[in-house]
Amino acid sequence: MDILELLKVIVLGIVEGITEWLPISSTGHMILVDEFIKLNVSPEFKEFFLVVIQLGAILAVVVLYWNKLWPFYIRKIPQRTRRAIAKKPRWAQILLTFIERFCDKDKWILWFKILVACIPTIVIALPFNDIIEEKFNNYVVVAITLIVYGVLFIFIENYNKKRVPSTNSLEELSFKTALLIGIFQVLSVIPGTSRSGSTIIGGILVGTSRTVAAEFTFFLAIPVMFGASLLKLVKFGLAFTSAELIILIVGMVVSFVVSILAIKFLVGYIKKHDFKAFGWYRIILGALVLIYFVGKTLLA
Repeated sequence: MDILELLKVIVLGIVEGITEWLPISSTGHMILVDEFIKLNVSPEFKEFFLVVIQLGAILAVVVLYWNKLWPFYIRKIPQRTRRAIAKKPRWAQILLTFIERFCDKDKWILWFKILVACIPTIVIALPFNDIIEEKFNNYVVVAITLIVYGVLFIFIENYNKKRVPSTNSLEELSFKTALLIGIFQVLSVIPGTSRSGSTIIGGILVGTSRTVAAEFTFFLAIPVMFGASLLKLVKFGLAFTSAELIILIVGMVVSFVVSILAIKFLVGYIKKHDFKAFGWYRIILGALVLIYFVGKTLLA
């Protein structure tokens, strides 16, 4: 693989790492980037690469939020708790001893909330994923959704200005709220919507603070993006050439590093600002996408 192809992969990794977490649509940006940067690979591998490169972004969330997500530890069981467990049936003693000694119950509850939020996507979106990719993965749909959600960001922030969030921490996040956020995530199957954008909007509308909405969005991405990558891997198989393997590794590494920076930026940004700037950015980008591709069509 030559240097030029390697530079293309690095650019794609940078774009993925930034746009996956900021609510500005990774798909919209990838369509634009793909117009100017063509990887010298088969269409099948390219489709696979653009999904699997997200694994680097997932790893960034795992590394940054390890202490909030890892649900196991080792601790001594208090004597009082031991006496209470000893009164239970033998099978219950084994289970409760394992839970008390090795499991962080609050983090397990968080993971159950994440899984609940994934249910709408699994039930509603997953069966129609191939149809949606075939029918809606074009610049017209992407441009329209970029603009529509940009307007929604501005409108919702104006509406939200005088509201006081009812959920200010992940511990306060109820299973019902998690499910509602998961329903909003279903909207992200339409290209150009932005998975992080739809879930953050959903979180704000159902009463979470911006920080909680953003963090839960990060965590919700882990099973969703890992599942999408696994499906593509099953569909594509493991028959990679050495050049394709290098492309995958470089893309994921770059995406991982840039994702760490993007996540840290977003978390710091939302502590002092709202999401209106992202709304205006989406509107401008959507307009540029329309202008560019309509002009290209007319000049063809």
